[in-house]
Amino acid sequence: MSSGDGCKVGSLSSSPGPTTAPADTGLARLDSREGCRYNTIDLPWRIASDAAAAASASTLVAPLITIIDRGIIENASSRSTLRASITASLTGLFTRPHVFLASTPFRLITTLYFGTYLTANTIDTISSTLTPSSPSTTTSGPAKFLATTSVNMSLCVYKDSRFVRLFGPLTSSGPGRPVPKASFALFAIRDSLTILASFNLPPKLAPLLPVSKSFERHMSRASAAQFLAPAVIQLASTPLHLWGLDLYNRPGMSWRERVTRVQRDWLISSIARMARIVPAFGVGGVVNNRVRLNLMRRCDTLAQS
Repeated sequence: MSSGDGCKVGSLSSSPGPTTAPADTGLARLDSREGCRYNTIDLPWRIASDAAAAASASTLVAPLITIIDRGIIENASSRSTLRASITASLTGLFTRPHVFLASTPFRLITTLYFGTYLTANTIDTISSTLTPSSPSTTTSGPAKFLATTSVNMSLCVYKDSRFVRLFGPLTSSGPGRPVPKASFALFAIRDSLTILASFNLPPKLAPLLPVSKSFERHMSRASAAQFLAPAVIQLASTPLHLWGLDLYNRPGMSWRERVTRVQRDWLISSIARMARIVPAFGVGGVVNNRVRLNLMRRCDTLAQS
């Protein structure tokens, strides 16, 4: 890999200045030459690694999330029960996988999570470039939250607007009926909570988890937090999701009628959304992080050679 003109990651025997290495972390050492401001070593490889990790994670989780999202919307619109919808989608996945994987719902979900993971990864790469620090460094600051929230929110709101038209009530006034602006606002708040719990809270929550050493032999604190935080937040965000759907499904209803509908569907929908969020930001988040970490460590290793 080329060395470039940026701040080199790796040991340099001819470097005029000292080098430092984090103890026992396995991370590459940073060249501290005077005037060295940015870590641009192997930047194309690092960007490609960000995309590869995002693609791996999004492709892995998209089938299940597509099925659950369709089920929640069809259940909320009384078009089908959650169980019947999920059963029909699973049947389609296993009997005609080529049709399922080429469908509009699957492509919408894949695009949504690829864009979200890629944004989070890119922020980490930008941070490690500007700091400068090891390519495998991750961040959890406001820049990452704002960037991932903006991308996820935009893609998710678009996805939801397509899903409610595809799987909304059969008695609606037609597929061209616009989604209310209030629904978009509720979906945006919902997604902000999910992103906060998926990308920013896990690093802060992990040290606080009361887990034993025997537990950590099977799962790290970081992985446990990555599963736990996005799942728990669904208890608060699901009512926002259901209210937004009901504004589209039943225009003109009173707020009391909407509260009754949300209360009716809250528990089963919360469980279903936990089931989708665990693969989306739990399994998907862990896969994305691990694939990226392995690729960036390879970059570290090659940079030292």
